[in-house]
Amino acid sequence: MSCSILLVEDEESVRESLKEILEMNGYCVTASQTGEEGIELARKNNFDIVLSDLMLPGMSGIDVIRSVKSVSPDTACIIITGNASVESTVEAMKLGAFTYLEKPVGKDKLLVTMEKAAEVRSLRTENKKLRDEIKKGCTTAILGTSAEIQEIRDIIDRIADTDSTVLILGESGTGKELVARALHYGSSRRNKPFVPINCGAIPEDLLESELFGYEKGAFTGAIATKIGRFEAANEGTVLLDEIGDMSPGLQVKILRVLQEKEFERVGGRNTIKVDVRVVAATNQDLEKAVEEKRFRNDLYYRLNVIPVNLPPLRDRKEDIPFLVDHFIEKISTRKRKKIRGTSPDAMSLLEIYDWPGNIRELENLIERLVVLKEDGSSLTLRDLPDKIRQGKLDGFALNAGAISLTDQGIDFNSAVDNFEKELIISALQRVNGIKKKAAEYLNLNRTTLIEKMKRKGLLEQCDTAEAAENELAGS
Repeated sequence: MSCSILLVEDEESVRESLKEILEMNGYCVTASQTGEEGIELARKNNFDIVLSDLMLPGMSGIDVIRSVKSVSPDTACIIITGNASVESTVEAMKLGAFTYLEKPVGKDKLLVTMEKAAEVRSLRTENKKLRDEIKKGCTTAILGTSAEIQEIRDIIDRIADTDSTVLILGESGTGKELVARALHYGSSRRNKPFVPINCGAIPEDLLESELFGYEKGAFTGAIATKIGRFEAANEGTVLLDEIGDMSPGLQVKILRVLQEKEFERVGGRNTIKVDVRVVAATNQDLEKAVEEKRFRNDLYYRLNVIPVNLPPLRDRKEDIPFLVDHFIEKISTRKRKKIRGTSPDAMSLLEIYDWPGNIRELENLIERLVVLKEDGSSLTLRDLPDKIRQGKLDGFALNAGAISLTDQGIDFNSAVDNFEKELIISALQRVNGIKKKAAEYLNLNRTTLIEKMKRKGLLEQCDTAEAAENELAGS
């Protein structure tokens, strides 16, 4: 039994007796005769259980529990007392003591108590580990290595464990619900419900009853009382997805929930109090909706306490290779197939494509390709749909007029590589070799352009030219 115990007991005979019993039953025991020494040991070691006498010279057992809990909240603390009073017992329990034992402590009672305390400690540790994994899983699932995505993950870490209302803005498919889940599981509400509702997918006449519930007999078909999403999410988090589609009448009621934390069910008279954190999401421009009188400005300001803007995939194309590899691995595992990555030319076109459906479109495409592909093979240009193979980059088009064809045909991969290389050279020439401006001209991130230049051997040439130019200017 790998369970470590700190035993704090000033009576030597009692201390040695308890230590012997516990060690004979597999516990690892560190003994101390004073509270001060015990606290110092607890600060240096992570004990699973602390077993302390209540009456100690100087610092009491209550003081020991208080200090231990301040440095290790999950440690199970047990008080030993020869004259248990109601006051001392209540105080110990308030501080988080697991239980108390009365002297003289019998062997059987001691071992049963220690076993239960060890189980509680193990459960707490497992729960903490699971919560940490869920939180980590949610934030790392917001995939990418771009500066934009790293900033989103940093924002989530900073605001998750607050009750502030968050407004997530972004196009469809950018991962707004994923961010909302990361906020929930990174907060102290993580063990309570996360309740999403798509305000744009439910007919207006049904949305109110979905949000707030209804009383029996409130309308035809209401044969029993039903609680709504807000009530179901009490002490947890509600995600109001696509809130920009909500009618003005319902907007008033949502505003009341945000301000007063209360509402009535449809057909009901009793006011129901709730404690929920509200996260809203939309793909609409709410400021424009406010100007056009389609969205209440007071609700907008209530929702927009902390805005989180998710960039579209076309604005962070350096994340595409990472996302493609992730989805291939994830979907291949789920489908019990082995797909060996993507060919470089296919990846180049995936990076060029603008992805109007964002990450959702990319994931759906990869799933289709993995399902149709033979086991053990890799994804190639031939697997990609026509709209991607015939993709466009700004004003440049991959078409028959851009590349001359012969009767013998061409090497497609080489032609695509040369065409991309010519685009980069042309852009650099237009902006006098300034890589940042060339990236902006090509609608790429600077890091993406530099990676492409490295692969095509252009970066060293560009740097050499810049150095020569600088040397000439200096002379």
